[in-house]
Amino acid sequence: MNPSVGATGLIFNEPLLWEKGARGRCGFSLPRRDVAAAPLNESLQGEGPDFPDLSELEVTRHFTRLSQWNFGVESGMYPLGSCTMKYNPKTNDRQAALPGMAGIHPLLPIELSQGALQLIYDLERYLAEITGMDAVSVQPAAGSQGELAGMLIFSAYHQSLGRPRTKVLIPDTAHGTNPASAALCGFKAVPVKSNEQGVLSPEVVADLMDEDTAGIMITNPNTLGIFEENIRQVAEIVHARGGLVYGDGANMNAIMGIVNLKAIGVDVMHLNLHKTFSTPHGGGGPGSGPVCVVEKLAPFLPVPRVVKKDETYRLVEDMPQSIGKLHAFYGNFGIQVRAYSYILSLGALLKKVSQFAVLSANYIKARLKGVYHLAYDQPCMHECVFSDKLLEPYKISTLDVAKRLMEMGFHPPTIYFPLVVHGAIMIEPTESESKEDLDHFIDAMIRIAEEAREHPDKLHAAPTVTKVRRLDETGAARNPCLSGR
Repeated sequence: MNPSVGATGLIFNEPLLWEKGARGRCGFSLPRRDVAAAPLNESLQGEGPDFPDLSELEVTRHFTRLSQWNFGVESGMYPLGSCTMKYNPKTNDRQAALPGMAGIHPLLPIELSQGALQLIYDLERYLAEITGMDAVSVQPAAGSQGELAGMLIFSAYHQSLGRPRTKVLIPDTAHGTNPASAALCGFKAVPVKSNEQGVLSPEVVADLMDEDTAGIMITNPNTLGIFEENIRQVAEIVHARGGLVYGDGANMNAIMGIVNLKAIGVDVMHLNLHKTFSTPHGGGGPGSGPVCVVEKLAPFLPVPRVVKKDETYRLVEDMPQSIGKLHAFYGNFGIQVRAYSYILSLGALLKKVSQFAVLSANYIKARLKGVYHLAYDQPCMHECVFSDKLLEPYKISTLDVAKRLMEMGFHPPTIYFPLVVHGAIMIEPTESESKEDLDHFIDAMIRIAEEAREHPDKLHAAPTVTKVRRLDETGAARNPCLSGR
């Protein structure tokens, strides 16, 4: 039996819809109309838009073939570091699809929306309990907007004290979007270099923290997969000089139910529900990035807020210090239902999720140590970061490893990030994978390392069995073809 997950087989070609079909074909019968036919636009002179004429079979085959080009977590292991691409239980999708959840209109009056408002109210309190924070808003429509909300709260807080500040400290191991979120709110991002252990040194933070610095944005665990063990000392330094501590919750999957974020000094944080709480990765669609705060920052949360008074749930907007509204309605409700279902279905077992995620990452780290270079050799959290340093003598790069993994049936891990590790290979197995699946992946990585020494040309040519062969990535970056042809 071939031990590799990948295999060659029938790979379909599929042209654009406009290159298929023929004039007069139709795959749908419109109901009998009771009004006269009219062109969509008089300026089109009756021609109408350029829709392709397709039969039902052509449409069905088109989308089926396209779906077979995709790779997702339901196809195989998806070890994309720092993104937590884990399996989402189908029961959560089922709850979100219930008529009462999927069909509710956001403009319904309060008395007809009590169930939905209670769900939002309870979800915010569950997230507060899980993180250790005091108040939560699930209004932000994505993790990026949750970050933006957090930085807006930074700004609003300092302005409320009459002491606006202009800078934010951002470690080199922070989540990649942190500098952008700070800049969008008018702050200058000040880089902070990590120490030899891959974590922040309190002394370095103390040197940079001054009265013009609004605070620090910390990703914990950081993008090296290492827990910031000096977080309390760092927070004390920042607080002593009037600053706030922002906790990027992108890696919450490693510490859920284990770490109390407020107790270690975090004042504001966001959560990525698609990374930790079983909701879909947006891909441009709806998402959710709740923002969590300590009590003194609750007045700055976005409005409206869901409150409970006299056993009735209401939306309240009378909050003068609020950063305002971030979404047309109260966030993306269907995403919130999925997260609510995930939390209720696991309950106290949420802690096990993080424990298994950390165990899986450390298992991979232990088995691949010595096969690949380990930049920071210490216990990791949810992900481990290797590099291509041991493969350089054979002129094999991280990109070659990623391309060869595709031939073996695995989605490649994150590569060349974080930037603090040259030639980084960031692997996050999540808690979803069984030991057998982890062993398959590890065996593939070991086999690639052996091929690097014995058959480097094989890696340079990879992938050779996929529909699209290796691209000229430099040429694509410098001369992109955006027409799709």
